[in-house]
Amino acid sequence: MSALRRYLAEIGARGGRKSRRQLSREAARNMVKVREARRAFRRFRSRCFWSYRPDLVINLDDVPWVAEQLMRHGNREAWQVAARLCR
Repeated sequence: MSALRRYLAEIGARGGRKSRRQLSREAARNMVKVREARRAFRRFRSRCFWSYRPDLVINLDDVPWVAEQLMRHGNREAWQVAARLCR
């Protein structure tokens, strides 16, 4: 068996047992914050984000802005979502 075939067999067998993605805790938390901010933007668009285009792309830098808009223009439910974003 050639060295290349052994290498490919080894990484192929390992692929199903162990995830190849290496994320730090901070990166994982940031991914969750961005996902929640995007969800909140879509959910509260008519109340809090009506003046912004609907296809606006929310990234990590926009999370504090989304939370601020939810707290300023939203109802109690929007405030609670914003509080979770601020953690």
